[in-house]
Amino acid sequence: MLQSILDGAGEGPFEFELIFLEDGPWARALAAEGFAVTVLPAGRLRQVHRYLAAVRRLAAIMRARRPALILNWSAKTQLYGAPAAMLAGMSSRVLWWQQNIPDGSPIDRLATALPARAVFCYSAAAARAQRRLRPRRATVPVAAGSAVPAAQGQPAAIALPPGVPVVGIVGRLEQWKGQDRLLRAQALLRAQGIDVHCLIVGGDAWELAPEYAASLPRLVAELGLEGRVTLTGQVPDAGPYIEHMDVLVNASDPEPFGIVLLEGMARGVAVLAVDSGGPSEFIEHMRTGMLAPSGDPVALAEALEPLVRSPELRARLGAAGRESFLRDYTDTAMRARLFAGLAAQLPAPPAAGPA
Repeated sequence: MLQSILDGAGEGPFEFELIFLEDGPWARALAAEGFAVTVLPAGRLRQVHRYLAAVRRLAAIMRARRPALILNWSAKTQLYGAPAAMLAGMSSRVLWWQQNIPDGSPIDRLATALPARAVFCYSAAAARAQRRLRPRRATVPVAAGSAVPAAQGQPAAIALPPGVPVVGIVGRLEQWKGQDRLLRAQALLRAQGIDVHCLIVGGDAWELAPEYAASLPRLVAELGLEGRVTLTGQVPDAGPYIEHMDVLVNASDPEPFGIVLLEGMARGVAVLAVDSGGPSEFIEHMRTGMLAPSGDPVALAEALEPLVRSPELRARLGAAGRESFLRDYTDTAMRARLFAGLAAQLPAPPAAGPA
């Protein structure tokens, strides 16, 4: 999402300067593209002396640069950016982005307690959950977007069985993403005599869930799905793998938004998601995609069955999904929504004094 914003930064009235709390290839790549990038190693929140030092340095940067708005890109960065803005006398300029559908975690509660003009969210579902936290902050839902892919995408060079529908899922290998539930749904379909090949794209990025990632090959064997599942591991770009898919599934329940679904819709791939969170706001059931009532394997299998049986249904949903994407969910449309939302949060200029 942030990279998509920066890719079209010149389309809006804002100049973006970025502060990373840890060094890495992304910070260096953005600096090479000409963005103003500062790397401020902050350590972990529990390292109190490093946390306080980072907040003081952030405050000094804010005082020097005098930004019109301060957008903290997650609840965690709000814990750094908001206190720094308070030290710099700029708490009225603080915004932050809620990356999840908040469930009342300590970090979400702390972030909400700190000053902010508004909290930006991916979906109305996330905004409603955020407003349940106290003190209640203004929320601004901004639906995500995705780049329009090249007219003729180049599929990844992987071997897949011919003549078998490919059902894919894209994302970090984490339990809430539901790769295991999709595998169990695949096993249920196979028990009904419906053959599908499952393409799992993603790895244990940032080593957030190594045990879960390691469990998936074992689950494949346990379910008797050897030869019917491809696990790609971590890839730099999911697009070439989506090109192989007949159906793209998002099994998260709930999902804050589901940008990967837009990547499928952009390519005319039929999409299936759980009817909760963000996807239920931009997928019209049986028109631009399919919605399962839950992320339970039985519900996923029942929603998948008509899609894998009917190439005509897949083609119809895929075409309507692409039309919806091109109308409302390109990265250009997303940036227009975001820039308008940011402009609405600019503090009012001070009243003119006497002549």
